[in-house]
Amino acid sequence: MPGQLLELHVENFRSLRDVTIPLGPLTVLVGANGVGKSNVLAVFDLLADIIRTDLEPALENQGGFDEVAFWGGPKPPSTLRIRLKATWTTHSSPNAPDEYDLKVRRYTAPSNRDKGRYRLTRSESFQFKRTRGRGRRITVSGERATVIDTRPSADHEDSSEFGIQRLSSGLSTLPRLASAEGGSEVARVAGQLSSFRVFDVDVYAARQPSRAAYGALSSSADNLAAFLHQLHTVDGDIWARLVEDARSVLPQLHDIEFVKVGGRADQIAVYLHERGLRRPTPLADASYGTVRLLGLLALLYDPDPPALTCIEEIDHGLHPQALQLIVDRLREASALTQFIVATHSPALADRLEPEEIVICERDDEGASLIPAITTDEVRAIVEESGDLPLGDLWFSGVLGGDLTGDEL
Repeated sequence: MPGQLLELHVENFRSLRDVTIPLGPLTVLVGANGVGKSNVLAVFDLLADIIRTDLEPALENQGGFDEVAFWGGPKPPSTLRIRLKATWTTHSSPNAPDEYDLKVRRYTAPSNRDKGRYRLTRSESFQFKRTRGRGRRITVSGERATVIDTRPSADHEDSSEFGIQRLSSGLSTLPRLASAEGGSEVARVAGQLSSFRVFDVDVYAARQPSRAAYGALSSSADNLAAFLHQLHTVDGDIWARLVEDARSVLPQLHDIEFVKVGGRADQIAVYLHERGLRRPTPLADASYGTVRLLGLLALLYDPDPPALTCIEEIDHGLHPQALQLIVDRLREASALTQFIVATHSPALADRLEPEEIVICERDDEGASLIPAITTDEVRAIVEESGDLPLGDLWFSGVLGGDLTGDEL
């Protein structure tokens, strides 16, 4: 996989008061409803929105600073922080990762005229590894951005400064820098972040015919028919494997057919040929679980995915017999795209390895505990249990998150 997000650190974003989450090719967040799994995914939505619109509009799109800041504890926080470590640029490595750090501070306006209103400040930093031991650091504060080139063997640093609007984000503005000033590295980080996709199948929309056009699968799969037709047309091997997977979970399925419908703007409709039926079933009449399964398979067979894909409640609507297949395909697809997946299914957790699972809990003040226990602790518990499946250990409370009551 071309580069990877290694770690996410968040402070005071929704329920994420202070979390540091190690990330691998496949990371599955396991926890009850309301423990903060979706808030982890929402961090990436916010970052992508910052790149598209800039910092202030992105916060306003989520209701403003007070809406996204942590609600628990005795008093509201004054800062929000997001820090990433990754291996996205050319010379980065796990030991010398790319680093991005964003801090947003809220403070009350001092003048009587603005009494009761608040203002924001932001600071950012980017750090990249360069050739032959050299590094580059870019800092943004107030209305100044500073580019610093470091040479370990030198007794000085080369630096330059330029102006930037007070609340503009470096993610949205610094990619315009020349390559010699770090623009190419920032552009790489911004490009990876902006391509992130939080995938959640809208079953009603996915059932409908969609306009015949080549392109990416949408985050809601509302162009599922057109995307499946694209896979069918472009790569026969991928399509054959997808249909074989669908048949393994849907034994009544014989084949999938595409029909053009509509007037001047042709649309593609999906029909399912099922054993024992005289005529094909329109996808519009297919079961909820069938549409969810086809949407997930389309995602997992995407030959040109974004840098990272987040999937909400991946098990929702799926028969347990489909879960091993989905986990296997997630592992295979993680060679092309990194996955962060949210679930509260013990049956899916049973199929995971310790390094793939992140246990999520919440404390009495409303703060998410993610991970609630470390990977090494998970391995030790599995070994002590005699290699019981992870889902059984989690559901029984041995790994935390005792769900034997009514939480689900």
